[in-house]
Amino acid sequence: MKKAVFILLILFVSKLFAQEFPIARKVKYPVEYNAKIDEVYTTVDDWKGREDIYYNPLALKPTPIVFNIHGGGWNHGSKESQAGFGGFFSLGYAVANVEYRLSDVATAPAAIEDVRSAILYVVKHAKELNINPNQIVVMGSSAGAHLALMAGLLQNDHRFDANYKNVDGFTIAAIIDQYGPTDLTVPGVENNQSAAAWLGNYLGNKELMASVSPIYYVKKTSPPIFIVHGDADPTVPYQQSVDLHNKLEELGVKSKFITVPGGKHGGFGDKQKEILEAGREFLGEIIK
Repeated sequence: MKKAVFILLILFVSKLFAQEFPIARKVKYPVEYNAKIDEVYTTVDDWKGREDIYYNPLALKPTPIVFNIHGGGWNHGSKESQAGFGGFFSLGYAVANVEYRLSDVATAPAAIEDVRSAILYVVKHAKELNINPNQIVVMGSSAGAHLALMAGLLQNDHRFDANYKNVDGFTIAAIIDQYGPTDLTVPGVENNQSAAAWLGNYLGNKELMASVSPIYYVKKTSPPIFIVHGDADPTVPYQQSVDLHNKLEELGVKSKFITVPGGKHGGFGDKQKEILEAGREFLGEIIK
């Protein structure tokens, strides 16, 4: 009996440890690539913003780059939980895996400033990283998709660029949005604990909430956007992506919208392969 209780205790403690300290996923990259791990792209007070950059210094010409933004409701998650960039490496892309300030460290618009800074840091060092600053793709899931949309739709608007307001000469070529929030001004957002915590002092001020909502930045010159969303998502309403896609179509912005029937908040199972192929085709039409 004591042995059984001890084993259960060990399992319980192990589960708690795994939740508190998620196992880092090792990123496998080609032998010709280099990796800059925990590269500091900005410092804010005592917080250091870090990103992992995988790039090919031997490529015959500067390569496109994908910036991956992890999700987690703006309040948890880490770049170390992300991997599976092999599809991009096979296309010859560089990859930057980005961390940002979570809501317990700083509220809106801090995370947007961080993602923009992570991108512009790489733009500033594009030559040494053998990267084409005019072939930037930004992608994310859930809250990470919200940040990817914001960072991409801002293009050369420097309002959230913190210490990088003088960095130009880059183009966001495409955005990959996987079930991301697009409008934080909608009624009921105050009942979403994650969104309300991240909005902080912005909550209740519609103008400020609109300033961190991607849908209000869409214009005719916006970059192409690939959208994926399950129509039974219990976390981020499917309508958020519908509204974004409608606005993109209205303004003539290139987009692809994949609805996953019965799909929840990610984990699309058998549909995933089809989504990956569609995303690859979409990027292939944009980045030659």
